[in-house]
Amino acid sequence: MPVLVSHERVAAVRAFNRFFTRHIGVLREGLLHSQFTLTELRVLYELAHHGDRPSAALCRDLGLDRGYLSRIAAKFENDGLISKVASATDGRSKLLHLTPHGRAVYEPLDQCSRDEVSEMLSRFDDAQQLRLLGAMHTIAELLDDQSGMKYAQPFVLRAHRPGDMAWITRRHGELYGAQHGWDASFEQLVGQICTDFDRHFDPALEHCWIAEMAGQPVGSVAVARRGEAGVAKLRLLLVEEAARGHGLGARLVDECHRFARAAGYRKMRLWTTDQQKSARQIYQGKGYVLVAQTPVLAFGQQMVDETWELDL
Repeated sequence: MPVLVSHERVAAVRAFNRFFTRHIGVLREGLLHSQFTLTELRVLYELAHHGDRPSAALCRDLGLDRGYLSRIAAKFENDGLISKVASATDGRSKLLHLTPHGRAVYEPLDQCSRDEVSEMLSRFDDAQQLRLLGAMHTIAELLDDQSGMKYAQPFVLRAHRPGDMAWITRRHGELYGAQHGWDASFEQLVGQICTDFDRHFDPALEHCWIAEMAGQPVGSVAVARRGEAGVAKLRLLLVEEAARGHGLGARLVDECHRFARAAGYRKMRLWTTDQQKSARQIYQGKGYVLVAQTPVLAFGQQMVDETWELDL
């Protein structure tokens, strides 16, 4: 049975909506200084951050009418922003794909949005920022539980801090042991990678992100230097099972690419194995190319070492 709600509470929610939209600038003429509507920007965002998507999935995730999305897609395709590509798993299905031109148009808008949010958050100290983000998460969580809609990403990204490398090491060991049967030598390898990263950390050329949900770490990734000039390593990608299904892995990889481009790298390189199916799908979706394969016995398992590269 629906719960009766007072006029005062309805008015309070409407007042908050007006307050918040004023602060984030949604009502500003020329949204994000572009010719796109808010819905069009949401479509571009999904394709830029989560890779190729079927129309049905976009309609579901954004709460759009199929005909409305079809008109947006036709406009974008006519302008060269997107194209339709065959699905790797079903050749009869078509996915919406952001073209290089579309990415070039979108990325300055995305950076503008990030800069504006950063400017807003910079007015608060660290404790206030966490309090604000926690309140936002509570609102999103309550609305999401009732509506089934993903109104906001449920995770927050931050730079690594003391204690995080120990968590990354432990969770890699636990997850890969449970999911793939890898032995303790893998956790030892991750521990050495983390130790080297911290010991020689150069913030101008390296960065590590920790993803949190409800204040708890649920993911990680890092950009690390290589000996080869202009080439960065993507390392330590991890997403907890409870955090999967929200596009977190793709978002973490995107953060690496943005940082690497800004730092002047020309290429990303990563190591993975044929057993890491979900990670390989993310890398393929982002345009990585498999450049080397080597059958090995490692971590107590027969597997294939893989090296993937992406030109930035």
